[in-house]
Parts: sequence; structure tokens; C-alpha cells
Amino acid sequence: MTQAQAEKNTRTFVGRVVSDKRAKTVTVLVERRVKHELYGKIVARSRKYHAHDENGEYKMGDLVEIAEGRPISKTKSWVVTRLIEKASAV
Repeated sequence: MTQAQAEKNTRTFVGRVVSDKRAKTVTVLVERRVKHELYGKIVARSRKYHAHDENGEYKMGDLVEIAEGRPISKTKSWVVTRLIEKASAV
């Protein structure tokens, strides 16, 4: 299997960095909108993922894409693949 095929078969999510306090790790909040099973209303579901950030280049508020990879630590098996939008200065 080539590198391109391996990348194509991995899950990817887009989310916002909510914490960059740890070394080489960012916490990414991924929000998705799903239909409620019983009532049919569209509800927001969210989950936090710990993603690997080798160079520490992603900061709080950045919109990033994360991809599933091999387990890096106990809680971290996602890797930040690209920056979609830089955080706006307040």
C-alpha cells in the first residue's frame, strides 16, 4: 500500500484548538450536527481530541484539520495535518 492510499483511508476531522498548553500536543474540539434519533431535531454534538503537534505551531483558536494515525501516547492517536484558519486577534 502506498502513502497516498494510506492517507486516503484515514478519518479526518476539522475542529478548533481549545488548548495548546502541553508540549507537542493540542486539544481540538470537533463539533458535528446530527439528527436526534427520536425527535428528529438537529442537535450539536462535540468531542475533544488530543492531536500531535510536533513543532508547536498551532495556537489556541486556530481552525485545523486532524487525521487519525497510530497511537502516540495513552490518549493521543490523532495528528494535526494542516492549518485551515489562523485565530483572529482579539
